[in-house]
Amino acid sequence: MISFETPLKKLKHEVLKNVVLLAKDNNLTKEELMNIQYKVIPGDKPQYRCCVFKERAIVYERTKLAAGYLSDGNGINKQLKDIKDDKQIIYVISSACDRCPINKYSVTEACRGCIAHECMESCPSGAITKINGRAFINQEICKECGMCKKVCPYNAISEVMRPCKKSCPTGALHVDEEDRQAAVDKNKCINCGACMAGCPFGAISDKSYIVPVVNALMEGKDVYAVAAPSIAGQFGPKVSVGQIKDAFLKTGFKDMVEAACGADAVAVHEAEELKERLKRGDKFMTSSCCPAFVSYVEMNFPELKGMISETVSPMIATARLIKKNHPDSMVIFVGPCTAKKSEIKKPNLAKAVDYVLTFEEISALFDAFEIDFQNCSDLPVSDATLSARGFAQSGGLSNAIALAAKEIGVDLKPVKINGQSELKKTLLLAKVGRLDGNFIEGMMCEGGCLDGPAVLWSSRKTAAPFKAFSQKSEGKSPFDNKMLEEFRDVNLNRSSDS
Repeated sequence: MISFETPLKKLKHEVLKNVVLLAKDNNLTKEELMNIQYKVIPGDKPQYRCCVFKERAIVYERTKLAAGYLSDGNGINKQLKDIKDDKQIIYVISSACDRCPINKYSVTEACRGCIAHECMESCPSGAITKINGRAFINQEICKECGMCKKVCPYNAISEVMRPCKKSCPTGALHVDEEDRQAAVDKNKCINCGACMAGCPFGAISDKSYIVPVVNALMEGKDVYAVAAPSIAGQFGPKVSVGQIKDAFLKTGFKDMVEAACGADAVAVHEAEELKERLKRGDKFMTSSCCPAFVSYVEMNFPELKGMISETVSPMIATARLIKKNHPDSMVIFVGPCTAKKSEIKKPNLAKAVDYVLTFEEISALFDAFEIDFQNCSDLPVSDATLSARGFAQSGGLSNAIALAAKEIGVDLKPVKINGQSELKKTLLLAKVGRLDGNFIEGMMCEGGCLDGPAVLWSSRKTAAPFKAFSQKSEGKSPFDNKMLEEFRDVNLNRSSDS
C-alpha cells in the first residue's frame, strides 16, 4: 500500500499511473487519455475543488503533461515527439491556478494613525491615504515597491507574496495583471521546480517523459537506471535501496547503478581541476553538479560563468560509463530534480542520459507494474562510498572534494550555499572579489537534493534511512571506490559529449 505525504502527491501519482497503464497496453489515444479524468475523479462528489467538473478539467491537463503532450487551450496539439527537444520543463496548469487574490502590502490593526505618516510620504505612487484615522492602501495604484513597509515605525504593514512567486529564484514566475494567473517566463526559468513545490494548489507541474521509458521497457531494450542517492527512504523507512534495485529489475530494467558511483569520480576530477585553476591564478571555482545552480549563475551572473567547474555532474559521469560499457543501452536518471530534465538537453551533454524520471514518476511506474516491495529481495548495492552518497545533502559535495583534495595536495576552502536566500549574497561577494574561500558549493534546493521538488517524502521522513544507507558503504574516501579506475577512460568534462 503506497502512502503519500500530501493529497497533491497522491493525485499526481494516480494520473501518472494511469498514463503508464495505457502506455503498457499501447493504448495512448486521445479518447483513453480523456477517460483518465473519470477514473481519478469518480462519482459526482468533489474531493479538492468546488465541483467535480473543475477537478476533472485539471486532471485532464495533468494527463497531457504526464503523457508528454502540451495544450494551447484547444485540446491536445503537440505530441511528445514534437516537443522532446523543448527546453522548457515547468508549466502552469491554467485550470488549477487559484489566481490568489492577494494584495502584497496591506495595513494591519497595528497601525496607530500617527501624525508623521511616513508611509504616505514615502509612497512614490500616492497609493496611501488616511481613512478613519488609519492608513489605507489603494491597491489599484500600489506599485508594490515596499517603501511603506520599510519606514513604518510600528511594522503595521504586512507583506504577503504568492507562494509560487516567492519561491522563484529568478523572477521567472510572474502574475498576469488582467486575470491574476501565474505564468512562467521561459527566458528566465531555470526549471528548478521551486514554484512547483511551493504552489499549494498543485497548479504548476513538470513535463514528463515517462511514456518513452515505458515503451523501451515493453520493447525489451537494455534500459539502465541511474539512481540518485536521495532515493533512500523515498518508498518508506522499511524499504531498502536493495529492494528498490530489485523493483527496477522486476519492472524490466537491465540494472540500477548508483549515481554516487560517478560522484566519486567527480570529486577526484573536480579536486584536480581546482588545483590547476588555482595554479593559473583563478581565485575560486564553483561546483557544477546542480544544474539549476549552474543555470542561475549563467543567467544572473554571466561574468562568473568562467568560474563554473568544467567537471560533469555525477549523473552524466555515471551515464557515460554505462554507455562506454554498453553502447546500445538506454540510460534513465531517477532523482528528485526537475532541472535534470533540462540538463540532459544541453548539446554538450545530450548523448549521456536519454530520459529523466523523478521519484514521483518512478513510483507511479512501479505501481502500474504491480511491484510489491515486500516481495522484492534486498539486493547488494555497493557502487559508491560514504562521501559520494553525501552529495545528496548540502555540504556533502564539499566534504567529498575535501577528501580528494587532501590526497592530491590542494588546500580546499569551501563556501557552502543552498537555497535562493544564500545564492545571490554569496555570488555578489564572489563578483566583487570578497569571497572568503576558493570553492563555492551551490545547491538550489534548501538542504540539498533530499528536499528536491519531486521527492515523494521530505527529509523529515527520509533523513534517517538516507543516513543509514550511506553509512553502509564500505568506502569513506572517493579513492576507496573500486570502480574509480574505470572512469579513467571516461570523459568527465562538460565541454564534450563523448
